[in-house]
Parts: sequence; structure tokens; C-alpha cells
Amino acid sequence: MESLRAQIGNIILLVAVLAVIAVAIMMLGARFNLWLPIVGFGLVRQYMNPLGYAVLALGALGGLYHLFAANRKGMVKTILAALMGVGLLLPMIIATISPPPRVPPIHDITTNTQTPPEFLVLDDTREGARNSLAYSGPEVAAMQHQAYPDIGPIMASTTPEQAFQKALSVAKDMNWTIVAEDSQAYRFEASAKTSLYQFVDDVVVVVSPTENQVRVDIRSVSRIGRSDRGVNAARIRAFVSAFNQG
Repeated sequence: MESLRAQIGNIILLVAVLAVIAVAIMMLGARFNLWLPIVGFGLVRQYMNPLGYAVLALGALGGLYHLFAANRKGMVKTILAALMGVGLLLPMIIATISPPPRVPPIHDITTNTQTPPEFLVLDDTREGARNSLAYSGPEVAAMQHQAYPDIGPIMASTTPEQAFQKALSVAKDMNWTIVAEDSQAYRFEASAKTSLYQFVDDVVVVVSPTENQVRVDIRSVSRIGRSDRGVNAARIRAFVSAFNQG
């Protein structure tokens, strides 16, 4: 019994470490082809907070036990475990204190809502896709303009060839996978993955000559999910910023 009591701190700390490892595997499993991104996302949503509460409770109870038992080493271990529990709960805590901005239930963002760039190579048979690549029209356009009024085309004082090559270079620097490119039509299609869960989104970029400049339009569409949580708009903003700074 004495031996078991002496090991309580170690046991609680081990449980906390295993919980953190389990959440990390849920988050990163898609990177190693263990499951689809939506599976990892669902696992985290279902289990991360309960694991955090459980680890925090174990750490707190263990800390109280070692406080009364005057076991300093055991107390340090259980405090570490409790901190791991807080770490698992941190995203929820931050979201509660500072809720993220609300985004519309759309997953198709473009710099041209009048005549959105079309996908000519990628289609609805792409792997894991549940969303269509057909643009949904004025309703989606209106929600985009209200939520992301800053999203607009790039206007550049350069040749179409130069703008196309620069856009292609920016896409590669952003680690997009180029699926198809047409240097004669000044357009390319690509896929891009989100950083954490590895959700795949599809992107088309089209360069169009105008009277005195060239116009670069981008369209980014999520393969899965009604709402993209602002990911596609952020991707387009990042692309525009990199293009303009280059």
C-alpha cells in the first residue's frame, strides 16, 4: 500500500502525458494517413475537452493528497499533470474569453463573384470531396461581400506572362500542390492543405489582360464542410499579400 501511495504522483503524471499524446495523435493522424482529416477533427471535438477536465481533476485531487501527505515530489508531479489538463482546455478557455469572429456558412470564396474562375481539370470526383465545385450564385456572393468586403482581385502593372509566373511561384511558396497549369491561358489549378488537420481545399488562379494592367483572380473551395471557418478567405488574403510584396 505504501508503495502504491508513493507512486500516485507518477501514475497521475503518466495519465496526463498519455492524454496529451492521444490528443496529438487525433490532431496529426491525417498527416500520417491514419484517417481522414474530418475524423481527426471529430475526435478532437468529442474527446479533447473531456480529457482535459479529467486530467485537471486528477491533478488537483492528487495535489491535495500530496499536500496533506507532505510529499513535495508527488505534489510537483500532480501540479504538472494539472497544468497539462489546463493546456488541453486552453482552446476552449480562449474561445470563451475571446470568441472568434462569426463567419458565414460558406466554403467557396473568390475574388470575382460575378464570373468566378472555373475549375477545368479538378471536378466533383476529387478524393474525399463532398462539396461541389459549381458556384452557388448570388446568395453566396452576398454573404461573402458582407463577411469579407476586402476580398478582391489583384491588379498588376505587368505582362500576363509575368503575372502568371509570379502567381505560380507564390502558390508553390505557399506549399500548394499544382494539379494543372496552362501558360497559354494564364491559369492553374492547385490543392492546398490546412496546417493542422490537413483538410484539402481546391484553388484556381486565372490571369486576365485588361486595358492597361492585368487582373489576377483567385477562387478557393473546401472539399468538405458547409462552413470553412474563414480558411479560404485567409488563404486568398495571404496569396494577395505575398503577390503584392514579391
